[in-house]
Amino acid sequence: MDVDLQFSLQLVCTLPGHEERAWQVAWNPVKPLLASCSADKTVRLYSYQRSADDQEKLPSFSHISTISTAHTKTVRSIAWAPSGKTLATGSFDSNVGIYERKQELDDENDPNESEEWECAAMLEGHETECKSVAYSATGTLLASCSRDKTVWIWEVQPDADFDCMGVLMEHSQDVKCVAWHPTEEILASASYDDTIKLYVDDPSEDWYCMSTLTGHESTVWSLAWSPDGNYLASASDDLSIRIWKRLDQYKWQSVHQIKGHERSIYSINWIVGKGTSSKIMGWLASTGGDGKINVWEISLIDPPEQSTKEILYSKLIASVSSAHDVSDVNSVQWCPRPGFEDLLATAGDDGSVKVWRVIPTSSS
Repeated sequence: MDVDLQFSLQLVCTLPGHEERAWQVAWNPVKPLLASCSADKTVRLYSYQRSADDQEKLPSFSHISTISTAHTKTVRSIAWAPSGKTLATGSFDSNVGIYERKQELDDENDPNESEEWECAAMLEGHETECKSVAYSATGTLLASCSRDKTVWIWEVQPDADFDCMGVLMEHSQDVKCVAWHPTEEILASASYDDTIKLYVDDPSEDWYCMSTLTGHESTVWSLAWSPDGNYLASASDDLSIRIWKRLDQYKWQSVHQIKGHERSIYSINWIVGKGTSSKIMGWLASTGGDGKINVWEISLIDPPEQSTKEILYSKLIASVSSAHDVSDVNSVQWCPRPGFEDLLATAGDDGSVKVWRVIPTSSS
């Protein structure tokens, strides 16, 4: 890309190990752990640490465990519970796995010590491939979606017990992604039917679809809520990212569109980022079939005269091409832990996981 960008994406490390394509990465929200899942039916766990003496030094990553899951087909998706103690897996075998560490290690223990994880539960219900799993912000709910066109909502009980709270059959095609609002119990789903559905719980009834967002012209692959929860980003096969604004409790409107990829956009993720202005709404990372990683700064600009509406603005601040050589990139995730917000991880068809750091572009 010829345009001069404010930041660069520095490759921190490449983590090989999966024998087939790597589908997704997920940072543990509490502990220094990064997980990845693959078509090889395994989940790999990596620990990381940054030098206490030199915070500017790149963190080091090391492989600490491989979970040979109980799944019989591809592990397509993974999600950590907010506590960081439980990992959910969604598989092409139609099941959702729940994994817990066999023995809780003390914080004083060596973070590189090998960990053993065991399957605490296997949730059955989907008829075909499970495509995505996600925990709610409180960790009390787990959502899953499938090629069978359904979204399931499970209530998390003690001792790895789960109760099905609802089976939502609103989409007319394969459901690709589920994502929970960062503070409220609102669930979003994206589908091959080109739409996004938003669901809430009716205390007197069951979970229901409160809104359908239309505008994309092809499959919606990925969803990402803004850190403040007032916006929802969606990424599509139509090569665009749309940002939807919450106008009131049940009303959402498309307010911005981003284009910067030449092929399908498979994954997006939104974090607060390093912006200093109160107008900055965070950093949005995107990746997909063109092998490119883009980082966009999302901000509000003052309204023009005769208008009271603030306008959403996106600025490309970092980009790297051929992130996984010639392979598609399937997943991009920001690290949510304090002090590591400039790190993001990607997973590719080449079977590798890569970690990147956003750094200011040298003025030289």
